[in-house]
This record gives sequence, C-alpha cells and structure tokens, in this order.
Amino acid sequence: MEKIIYALWRSDAVDAAAFKQRLLGEVAEALGPHVLALRINVADEDVGGGTVPRIANIRPQMDAVIQLWVHCSHDPYRAAIDEIVGRAAPRFAAWLVCESVPLPNELHPPVKGKRTEGFSQLAFIGQPPKMSHEEFAYQWRRVQTAVAIETQSNFEYRQNLVVRPLTYGAPPFVAIVEECFPAAAFHDEAAYYDGPGDPAKWQENKRLMFEACAQFMDFERIDVIQTSQFDLRPIGG
Repeated sequence: MEKIIYALWRSDAVDAAAFKQRLLGEVAEALGPHVLALRINVADEDVGGGTVPRIANIRPQMDAVIQLWVHCSHDPYRAAIDEIVGRAAPRFAAWLVCESVPLPNELHPPVKGKRTEGFSQLAFIGQPPKMSHEEFAYQWRRVQTAVAIETQSNFEYRQNLVVRPLTYGAPPFVAIVEECFPAAAFHDEAAYYDGPGDPAKWQENKRLMFEACAQFMDFERIDVIQTSQFDLRPIGG
C-alpha cells in the first residue's frame, strides 16, 4: 500500500462553497473505485478568521488537500486519479509519502463522511538548503516530534515524509504534517499551546515549540493552512 497527498488550488471562477461540495461529493465518489482509503481536507468557512498563523510562501496558496491510499502510485496506475482531481482543480500537485502517526486520533475519532472535531492544520515543509536530508529527518522525527506533542493541544499528529514528487512542477517539499486541534485553539493561542489559564505554561510551551522547529525548518520554505478534515474512507473502513 502507498500513500499519496494531493494539494489542490481552486479556480477563481469557482465559489469556495461549491468547490468544497464538489470535492466531498462528485470527486470523492469518482475516486472511490480507485483508492483503498480517502481523506479530504478543505480550507472552508469553518476555518476562517482564527488567530492561528497561516503561513503562506506559495501564492496563491493551496485550498484543499486530498490524502489517499492505493496499491500502486506509478504514473499509469495513477492516471485515472489525476484526471479526476484535475477536473476539480485547474492546478494540483502530488507527492508519494511515507506516513507515521505518532499521535493517533483517539480523543475525537473521525466519523465516516462527517467533519472531524476541531480543525486540522497542514504544514508543507521545505528542506533548509544547508541541511542534509538525514539531519532534517533526525531533527524532525527524533527531536521535534515529542516537543510537538508535549507543548500543543493537538489530538492527532501525522508525519508524511516525502518519498518523491509525482507531478511535474510540484513544490519541493520534503515533509507534510497534519495535526488536529480542539476548536478552542483556533481563537486562543493559550489553548493552542496547551496552557489555557496558565500564562507561564503557555509561553514556555510556545518557546519550546519554536526552538524545536528552528532546528530543522526554514520558515521561508513552509506553508501552513488550517482545514476541515473529512475522513471519507478510513483505512480498513
């Protein structure tokens, strides 16, 4: 089994609500026969106006993410999927990834076809030019992973190490992270850093998180978006 992540850019001619409806309806249905599992993340009306930082170095920024699992990601086997995604979005990019789940969602388990509790944050990460891939992976997996879980209120944490780009011109990301947070964290930084009502803990957690990220991230090579998560076909579901 292989995992593919698609980033989609919505056409300016298409309304955001209509785009979301099409992804969750027509696109999901069309993808069904071609995938083993399917998750769709959309930057929709439920994740607008919060205080969580949305870092944008790619402009325009992606509007949705499709995560899917297949038997084979080779171009001929993926052609039908690319065609379906391309009909919904004039611009898209895809990467083959290796997924690890240090923090499975056991607090608010997704309900098939329903919006997951809170919000899902996706970070597309580029590799700093003076850092080796081995050092990047070490800092991310061996150092920052524990810090990310201990200093934030996330209840799901998925790491996707990019194996290779699958589409021409895909941005050179080396990692894609998905984290789920409670709704309160969307408007409250103290809740985001797991320190509501405790300013000292909030600020210390924020400091530790930024310190860990700075060890392997170039903030000019990262894009962060907040989305609504829809688990349309869980693995084994």
